[in-house]
Amino acid sequence: MVFSLKITLVTALLLLTACRSDPIQFHTLTPAQPGGGSGADIQIESITVPPQVDRPQIVIRQGNAGLAILETEWWGASLVDELRSALVDQLVNSNPQRRMSLRLDVQRFDSIPGQYALLDVKWRLRNLGSADGAPVTCRSTLQTPSGASIDDLVVAHQNNVKRLAALISQATASQRGCPSTS
Repeated sequence: MVFSLKITLVTALLLLTACRSDPIQFHTLTPAQPGGGSGADIQIESITVPPQVDRPQIVIRQGNAGLAILETEWWGASLVDELRSALVDQLVNSNPQRRMSLRLDVQRFDSIPGQYALLDVKWRLRNLGSADGAPVTCRSTLQTPSGASIDDLVVAHQNNVKRLAALISQATASQRGCPSTS
């Protein structure tokens, strides 16, 4: 009886040890250093992201056709909210007399550790409070090399968001259409 109790306890301990999981790591698209922008003059109307990456876990590409959902690597908020927060942090409207509205439609949000982070987005900038002037509709594809770690990949995505915010800010200042992504 004592022997069977010991076996039961050892088995239970082994099962509990096998069920232990790694802690969840949270990541953000907002860099630690503030961007110096103020999104007060640029109102973000809407942001959409592809359904494959629209989840709290970070999703990476595997090979040519595979995706992997990283169960222990999560965004600090939904991907849409992370993008919104990061853009508000980075956006600068150099013409405060112009109130602008921004709509983003992310076409691709690719994450490939050890290779790159890619942000392909259609965006529309519209002047609020003025009937004249057509909205500016642009498409920007931004790719930043990434190291092998998830932290490196997130920093690469932060860089893409920062570059996108600079392009949007440039479009608000120029009023001449889409800036080049070079």
